[in-house]
Amino acid sequence: MEIMPLSKRNNLVFDLIRKEYVPATKEEIIRQKLLLFLIDKLGFPKELIAVEKELGQLPHVKEKFLPERRADVICFAKGIHPEYPLYPLLLIECKQNLISEDAIQQVLGYNHFVKAHFVGVAGEKECRLIYPTKLPFIPSYSELIARC
Repeated sequence: MEIMPLSKRNNLVFDLIRKEYVPATKEEIIRQKLLLFLIDKLGFPKELIAVEKELGQLPHVKEKFLPERRADVICFAKGIHPEYPLYPLLLIECKQNLISEDAIQQVLGYNHFVKAHFVGVAGEKECRLIYPTKLPFIPSYSELIARC
């Protein structure tokens, strides 16, 4: 993932999806770089990305007993599910350091509820797809749509 410039102010970083300044933690900086990369380099539509979305806020999640968790980044797509006009295409978990097996299991656990077609992880030095196939990168938006 190429490093992109971020807008910082007083230990805050601007979140272009939430349209507000948030604390510039190491994980948040990784998330913001990832968002810029997804939008600017991989063609993901900004308006179809959600950040820090609670699992219970997703309209297609019907389970009664959900963990109180938030997904770091969910990229939606139109027309990839017969019942829902918008549906999760890609779920990504961001980690402040290297990607561990625990991080992979965490995001796969989230996807049990989210049911995104693809799952990825992003860390300080790498960003990769882990489900349904393993790739050392995240494919473009159009490539993922073509695989649905």
